[in-house]
Amino acid sequence: MTVTAARRAWLTDLPVLLVAVVWGSSYLAAKGVTTSGTVLAVLVLRFAVVLPVLIATGWRRLRAMSGAQIRGAGVLGLILAAIFVLETYGLVHTSATNAGLIISLTMILTPLAESRLRGTRLSPSFLAAAGLSVLGVVLLTQGAGFSAPSLGDLLMLGAAVTRTVHVLAMSRMRSVDGADAMSLTSVQLGACVLVFAVLCAAPGTGATPWAAAAGFGAGDWAWLLYLSVFCTLFAFFVQMWAVRRTSPSRVSLLLGTEPVWAAVAGIALAGDRPGLPGLLGVLLILAGTAWGRTAGDGTEPPAPTTTPVTPEPPATAARPTPPAPDATRPAPDGTPPAPDATRPAPDGTPPTPDDIRPGLEPAARP
Repeated sequence: MTVTAARRAWLTDLPVLLVAVVWGSSYLAAKGVTTSGTVLAVLVLRFAVVLPVLIATGWRRLRAMSGAQIRGAGVLGLILAAIFVLETYGLVHTSATNAGLIISLTMILTPLAESRLRGTRLSPSFLAAAGLSVLGVVLLTQGAGFSAPSLGDLLMLGAAVTRTVHVLAMSRMRSVDGADAMSLTSVQLGACVLVFAVLCAAPGTGATPWAAAAGFGAGDWAWLLYLSVFCTLFAFFVQMWAVRRTSPSRVSLLLGTEPVWAAVAGIALAGDRPGLPGLLGVLLILAGTAWGRTAGDGTEPPAPTTTPVTPEPPATAARPTPPAPDATRPAPDGTPPAPDATRPAPDGTPPTPDDIRPGLEPAARP
């Protein structure tokens, strides 16, 4: 690689790495602005800032979506809404460090679920990486001693499972084939806002968006705008820009550093003290997810059967978001990058944004 090419690659990689840093810090930001009584209100306010920009930017393509594509994106939006609700309520009841690391288990859960659906066997190295990650989560949730996981930890684990469902649904839902990334993200986030608004109107679900906004100070608004502008809009448009200039697999690799930044933000900025077992858990999760991302390709074909098996159609490309080992991310995401949703075609040609379903994960960051 020439000096000029190396510099060009670095200039492309840096914004993508910044997205990973921003996403890692999003758990701290969401925790800073949210209380148990304002979860739904904060979600409505956050995406009320995002949606008009996405709709205005992609209005022509949004209008071109078919009814089937809109309905399919709406169903995906309902799943995404469940992810946001679980993540945000979970954040209120656990630390930013635990939240960012537990949710990264999506990178392990997605290939496991995908291999089950496809009838393939994952490589022994991937299974070992998955075991390492699970052991890390067990240690992380214990803090200074062994006890039952907190409610927040369990909610984050539920969010990781639901994220896996979202990734698999995006990869297999044929009704959204042909929809461009921005339109699909806009409809999904629109469905999310509708769900959050309906839940806000129900009695006993906390403050309304207007009441929450009236009680915000300058710091609260700063956190909210950070979540909207940087963790959602900036992350989405950087991914759209980056996949035109580098391989989706490289984008996936850089976005996969998100758990590292979540741990750094939680421990260095939020003062999280996971204890010795927890610190060991942090290291095991980071090592397990990184190992799993590199080992995820080694699947074995299903065992032969006496009856013919109709092969599954290949999963279509999904979003450019923080990808699981050969199954996600991104997404964000909102994101919004399925089995390696961001891996290039066999000939190495990176897909265009219209070939990639978003997820931002579509901003599936709290």
